[in-house]
Amino acid sequence: MRLTRYFLPVLKENPAEAQIVSHRYMLRAGMIKQQAAGIYSWLPLGLRVLRRIETIVNEEQERAGHIPLLMPTLQPADLWRESGRYDDYGQEMLRITDRQKRELLYGPTNEEMVTDIFRSHVNSYKDLPLTLYHIQWKFRDEMRPRFGVMRGREFLMKDGYNFDIDKEAALHAYNRHMVSYLRTYERMGLTAIPMRAASGPIGGDNTHEFLVLAQTGESEVFYDDRVTALKLGAREIDYDDRAAVADVCREFTTLYARTDETHDGAVFEAVPEAHRKVGRGIEVGQIFYFGTKYSEAMGALVVNDKGERVPVEMGSHGIGVSRLLGAIIEASHDDKGIIWPEGVTPFPVGIVNLKQGDAAADAACEGLYKALAAKGLEALYDDRDERAGAKFATMDLIGLPWRITVGPRGLANGVVEVTSRRTGESVEMTPDAAVARIAEIYAGV
Repeated sequence: MRLTRYFLPVLKENPAEAQIVSHRYMLRAGMIKQQAAGIYSWLPLGLRVLRRIETIVNEEQERAGHIPLLMPTLQPADLWRESGRYDDYGQEMLRITDRQKRELLYGPTNEEMVTDIFRSHVNSYKDLPLTLYHIQWKFRDEMRPRFGVMRGREFLMKDGYNFDIDKEAALHAYNRHMVSYLRTYERMGLTAIPMRAASGPIGGDNTHEFLVLAQTGESEVFYDDRVTALKLGAREIDYDDRAAVADVCREFTTLYARTDETHDGAVFEAVPEAHRKVGRGIEVGQIFYFGTKYSEAMGALVVNDKGERVPVEMGSHGIGVSRLLGAIIEASHDDKGIIWPEGVTPFPVGIVNLKQGDAAADAACEGLYKALAAKGLEALYDDRDERAGAKFATMDLIGLPWRITVGPRGLANGVVEVTSRRTGESVEMTPDAAVARIAEIYAGV
């Protein structure tokens, strides 16, 4: 990708409508454009990050044994009448009537539709356990959409649904999702804390939200700060091992961490004072166990090993894919722009040519670009005829984790400069060593 051929409509000034950092930087970095209240076009740079997040979510879901499918955005109202939610959901649901006078809705979630798919094709306990998921656009007609993609009306979401023969198996599915989500967020460079939460319109008794700590978070949170040091790291998890998965969940949920809706002051007081923290968090996912709430209402029954027809136990599990972009920026930025973690960056490295048109500089940049591509790394090459300061400002704003700067003075000494966006530290090295260094960094991502 060369900037002279790319579509990157960056803005120099802060847009007046942007109230929080992520919204401001996403607009300034040319990642999104608002088309209507809470509805955005995803421009090329923003779409690249969205797809990287989507890829990580898919990989971790499939690693946990969950099966992808794709359900439509529009759903028949009759399915929601079966479950009893059509009239209860409220004005956030966008209701539509087609030319045949059939009542439809733009799906805010998919419990009813996936239950209908399940009941049409699964009849025996021998086909369980089963977890289906998809990544699809949703719509919730927020009264006051604001904060960009953090609280939009149209949003991309991963939602998954487990079907199990008994409560014990369903709770294992719940735990399996918790672990897979922890790994997903870590790969994105985030510390997302599972916090006991309220279930809201989904229903159910067991639910945890995953929150990223940030001053602009919509939820007040109360937590033992030792929970922020917990990491899965590189450990291998056998998702079929119920005890091992449950142990990980206990590790991450034993320390106090709750949203304001479930906060218990008396229990919180038992946390050592030095570790009691109150802050704000951004919700980036939630998992629910709700038993037979939908299967009983909609007749999703299977024959068990005794020959009895019983309703399946269910849960639903969501990750806000588009919302995650805002959360990552809120957690990782400075006054110059975004600082992308390597796992989700739109480009792994930027190449800045300090003297476009200089034969040696142009050749060195072309060489770096091709050498990185040969290692599977697509660099963003700033080949514009611009001042060095403007090029650096663009790279800082869009937040690529690494930059290689090429200029005649350095090339005279056989070196280029490799700079970390996060630390600002620069190191001079040969072009070959720079390519090897970038490749080494991304080998483990």
